[in-house]
Amino acid sequence: MIAIDLPNPRRLALSVVLGQTAVTVICALASWALADLHAALSALLGGGISSIASLAMALVGFGKEAATDPQRAIRAFFVGETAKVAVVIVLFVVVLKTMKVVPLAMLGSYIATFIVFWVALANALPPLGGLRPRADAERQL
Repeated sequence: MIAIDLPNPRRLALSVVLGQTAVTVICALASWALADLHAALSALLGGGISSIASLAMALVGFGKEAATDPQRAIRAFFVGETAKVAVVIVLFVVVLKTMKVVPLAMLGSYIATFIVFWVALANALPPLGGLRPRADAERQL
């Protein structure tokens, strides 16, 4: 049996949120430097929507109860993903209905936060050919 050491999913998800928040601030500062304060606010809103949605996913989808049972974990993951999509839709609707934003800054920052997610996922997974058994799995053989 091969057991793979993977990072704690909740901790990884929360670190993604932290990374997305940092990228959001960087995008806002870049937007401010390249355009104006209105573009910076738009970038904060776009990245903030993604960060808040990822936080909802981390809290709902990777709760402590989910770690006790595989079926419960899968159910919690899907509920968390549903919450994430709902948060994104609601926040985009609210922002677009109530504010005048700079679309490029908002969507650019929103998309930049996805890069954080994919980089974190790529770094968390073991190399494709590099699966090695954990020490306690070797003892069971």
